[in-house]
Amino acid sequence: MSATLDAAMPHAAGASQSRAAGATEVLALTLWGEADGRPVRAAEGVASVVMTRVRLAAAPGGPAHLGRGVVGVCRAPFQFACWMPGHPRRNALAELPPDADLGACRRIAARALAGALPDPTGGATHFHAADALPRWALGLTPTAELGGLVFYRLIA
Repeated sequence: MSATLDAAMPHAAGASQSRAAGATEVLALTLWGEADGRPVRAAEGVASVVMTRVRLAAAPGGPAHLGRGVVGVCRAPFQFACWMPGHPRRNALAELPPDADLGACRRIAARALAGALPDPTGGATHFHAADALPRWALGLTPTAELGGLVFYRLIA
């Protein structure tokens, strides 16, 4: 694992400030990995999906497979391609130089974590690139299309 990905994981279990910094960095890396150079609105949509999943997973009886908390949701198995071992997006994250400009992604992540990011997706829980139609999306009505990503609400 690269130093960038190692740095994104909160190591100090005690300090809430360390956890908040870790959540911001993991969410920013997720936005960078998933929005893949798309417009800011796409990254805001991905951030909204993460925050919707965090809320759903925290509810009593919420879907456990989504993970818990921002870091848990971003890093949950098979949920976001940029964290899946061997996936090209994961490889791009692993090769991200330490001086990479993640400023926009960090600002979006901070806004999302502060509850200051309006949800442009209509409560979406899933998304895919507009130039592909995955099997799971067949016959579904999108809630939004932002910056080349199509969003859906699959979990109520």
